[in-house]
Amino acid sequence: MSKDQLEPYLDQLLAISGRYCRREGGSHGPDHSERVFHSAMAMGRALEARLLILGTAALLHDIGRNAESRSRGAVCHARQGAVLARPILEELGYQPTDIEAVCHCIESHRFRRGSPPQSLEARILFDADKLDSIGAIGIGRAFLFAGQIGACLHNPETNPEQTSPYSAEDTAYREFQVKMSRVKDQLLTGLGRQLALERHAFMETFFSQLNQEIYGVEASIAECMRKKHA
Repeated sequence: MSKDQLEPYLDQLLAISGRYCRREGGSHGPDHSERVFHSAMAMGRALEARLLILGTAALLHDIGRNAESRSRGAVCHARQGAVLARPILEELGYQPTDIEAVCHCIESHRFRRGSPPQSLEARILFDADKLDSIGAIGIGRAFLFAGQIGACLHNPETNPEQTSPYSAEDTAYREFQVKMSRVKDQLLTGLGRQLALERHAFMETFFSQLNQEIYGVEASIAECMRKKHA
């Protein structure tokens, strides 16, 4: 299946995706789904995936996100997204086998328990979504989310195991410790793992610098004065 097979649906899919994702906004707004779409399509072309399945799933993968947020995590957005996607795809005229393939990608993109992504397209979507959660983009999204829920800026002195999501301690740094730092080991394609290593290295550099600027300012000033008088 070529990208050309996606073209007749693309404008409608973008509109549908945007409508659902604007309800969520913030770090899971329409821009996130569009970035995942472009990353997934680039990876899909390199790995010879079915682009109709992959592109459709990428644009619809987070349409259940708002239901998860409203339930504070009780509803799985991946499962809810697959439920919502089925009648949408039927109305758009997708073939039944393609609908099943797209829904599998959506439902398994948040794999934690149960059946992992089975198809190449599902594995690529999983990786593309995870890649958008790390690196410079991931850090920006983590701070955006922390701002949405009213979390503090930085709290490395706090044990992440003693904090809760959606709390004042749910900072970008907590997100890095609990989730983002582990992503590089979770990706399912070789290409995804290579891309993740680069983004992981940047995150370590960024948070090291952030710690230095907040907690090491006296040492930095002393070093500046030493250089001045050297």
